[in-house]
Amino acid sequence: MSDATTVKYADLVAEWLEDLGYTHCFFVAGGNIMHLLDGMRKRMTCVPFVHEVAAGIAAEYFNESGGQGRAFALVTAGPGLTNVMTAVGGAWLESHELLVLGGQVKSTDLARREVRQRGIQEIDGRDIAAPVTKLSVTLEQPISHAQFVAYVEEARTPRKGPVFLEFCLDAQGAPVDRTALEAAAPAPRPQLPVAGDEVVAQIRGLLADAQRPVILIGGGVSRDVAHAARPLLAAAEIPVLTTWNGMDRVDSADPFYFGRPNTWGQRSANIIMQSADVLLAIGTRLGLQQTGFNWQEFVPGGTVIQVDIDEAELQKGHPHVEVPVCADADDLLPRILDGLHAGPEVGDWRAFCRHVREQLPLADPENTHAPGFIEPYEWIQALAERCTPDDVIVPASSGGPFTFCMQAFQQKAGQPIVTNKGAASMGYGLSGAIGASLAHPGRRTVLVEGDGGFVQNLQELAIVAVNDLPLKAFVISNEGYASIRMTQRNYFGGEYLGCDTQTGLGFPDWLTLFQAFGIPAVELGEDWAENPRFAELWSSPSPAGFVVRVDPEQTYFPKISSRVTESGSMESNPLHRMSPDLPPEIEADVLRHLPT
Repeated sequence: MSDATTVKYADLVAEWLEDLGYTHCFFVAGGNIMHLLDGMRKRMTCVPFVHEVAAGIAAEYFNESGGQGRAFALVTAGPGLTNVMTAVGGAWLESHELLVLGGQVKSTDLARREVRQRGIQEIDGRDIAAPVTKLSVTLEQPISHAQFVAYVEEARTPRKGPVFLEFCLDAQGAPVDRTALEAAAPAPRPQLPVAGDEVVAQIRGLLADAQRPVILIGGGVSRDVAHAARPLLAAAEIPVLTTWNGMDRVDSADPFYFGRPNTWGQRSANIIMQSADVLLAIGTRLGLQQTGFNWQEFVPGGTVIQVDIDEAELQKGHPHVEVPVCADADDLLPRILDGLHAGPEVGDWRAFCRHVREQLPLADPENTHAPGFIEPYEWIQALAERCTPDDVIVPASSGGPFTFCMQAFQQKAGQPIVTNKGAASMGYGLSGAIGASLAHPGRRTVLVEGDGGFVQNLQELAIVAVNDLPLKAFVISNEGYASIRMTQRNYFGGEYLGCDTQTGLGFPDWLTLFQAFGIPAVELGEDWAENPRFAELWSSPSPAGFVVRVDPEQTYFPKISSRVTESGSMESNPLHRMSPDLPPEIEADVLRHLPT
């Protein structure tokens, strides 16, 4: 280098990322990122992963769990980029922050669509990533500090999402003049939309005048704001529900909390939400999982107020929304709650909500399993009792384990809980748990994952072992894909194919697998709570594996039933009519506020 102001561009990029709060680089090494990786090792905690998709998922969960610092994924050209795309797509659907830096061949070797490929491992990463990113850019030459910061910050506001920056190899290694590139000040960050006082007054008035008000808190409300609002929520005495992404915003023991509604949610919470005469849905896009596929009957007798940061979500046409508000949920929630108190007639409504919860337990009595297997709904509730407020919780992202975790796990204030239901992809759990664990050093991380999901990224146990993470991995072993098995049973007469070990799937011996990575493990039976080996591994500061045997024919009720129509389409029940049917006297009791 010729003088003190001349530096390699990759080193400068690493410095800029550090200034922006990034502390961790999750990567799979490759020749087309050699300069970037060399720059990152000087300033970041660099964690090598076995597969790029795991690095991307881990970075997403690291950031979403709200721990110390920030993480990004670094992948090489070609297969590095294509491998990470599932993680990019998942973060896009879930509105999670994810920065991916990619390598690319020299700018002089780019095919530019003149030929299929010119450079070795070359593939057009920018165009592949573009549909599922907020920003996808190929950097053929160094860009300024101001431009780089604007690109990176795009991942954070106003609606979070992935950003992909692809660096040509010659741009990474180029000597640059620091002073010239840092001359311009960064552009101001986009301003979050803020609701006016008249909108706040309108919402407060609707809630105060309602006889059956409900507040639905989504993941768009940050943990800090939700936890600070707990006294205000208690004082308002309005029943509160959460979306699955907002699950850890409220303690399940809070007297104003009444559960998590969803297409695969808690029956009692679904009925309470559907029975509302005013619903404030704040920080949630009200997607089909939240409203049910039969969105025409979402909150059938009520006024829906939706607060979302994305105007497009408010105008998408479903469900019915009488008061759409494009605003920052973190700003708006405290303003709505400050001094708000429900009217005296709402006391009967709260009593009704408590009654519904008592009548409809989280472990549905209609579920069946063969002797010798663990009953998953009761098991997850017992495990939740053993978790502390300091634990980090990572439920599965698909299948039966995802269903019973989200229906029956009872969260405690202080527990970060992260999942990705937008993509609902198998394989997220272990990678995500690694990222969340690295974001919260020393805190026990509890992963519940199905065998089908775990096997998709089991190679990342190497990262768990090498870093001695305090990760407790519960593998729900039911010999296959429970949700696919259920679909084939319900709609195709039990003609199973590719859903279990009898129809083509193969799984390892789990205890041997954990042992291969030097991680102690134990199989849990029905007496698991009294097993001293469980207690020993559970309390250990090191990683441990637990194999939970669940009946392959275990049922997962309640659920929304759908029918195949004559046209081949699907027709679904509304949220308040889950299967199996309730006894007539209970149904008449708990659905009293709903149209017959």
